[in-house]
Amino acid sequence: MPIEATDERRAVGILGGTFDPVHVGHLALAHEAYRALGLGRVLFVPNAQPPHKPADEVSPARHREAMLALAIAHEPAFAVSRLELERAGPSYAVDTVADLAAQSRAEGRPAPWFILSAEVLDDFHTWREPLRILELCRVAVSPRLGAEPLDRAWLTEHYPGHEDRFAFLPGPVMDVASTAIRGRVAAGQSITGLVPPAVERYIRETGLYRLTAGEG
Repeated sequence: MPIEATDERRAVGILGGTFDPVHVGHLALAHEAYRALGLGRVLFVPNAQPPHKPADEVSPARHREAMLALAIAHEPAFAVSRLELERAGPSYAVDTVADLAAQSRAEGRPAPWFILSAEVLDDFHTWREPLRILELCRVAVSPRLGAEPLDRAWLTEHYPGHEDRFAFLPGPVMDVASTAIRGRVAAGQSITGLVPPAVERYIRETGLYRLTAGEG
């Protein structure tokens, strides 16, 4: 989808994931990155086929996309990108970043920011072409709950020569996980406060997560 222009031609943030379901932690991270990095927009990019998860462990894309749309309906700086949903095959971040970086260049924007958590950064080296991702964009990292914050020394050890491609966000520090939310729904427990109200209603009305992931 086209990225809407802003007067300042600010960088775009990319927040990818399965969003199964999108929760308040995702939204808090998007807000923190938007504020701390001075972004023009944050794009939520739902995976179609996550490379690290079997297809039958992920809810149908139509549900995940619908919940994202509901979650950001009143957030003018946020948008849902269908880039990975429309691309055949596994949803590799490097392909998405390449497309959005090219679009940013064409629009006269700075390189985009790829937004992720410290937990995800631990596995970043296992992704397809991680160094190319660092060439195409910059990476913003949120802190890990209960752990010492990562620093430049950690970057030098793991990504020597690429330290300046990273920025560490001051927050948010939240203990919310989609896996736990799905488990609570399956057990008939409340998820109020863990997901936006509109998403909670959607889950209740569709019966999502009361079925095995991938059904319905």
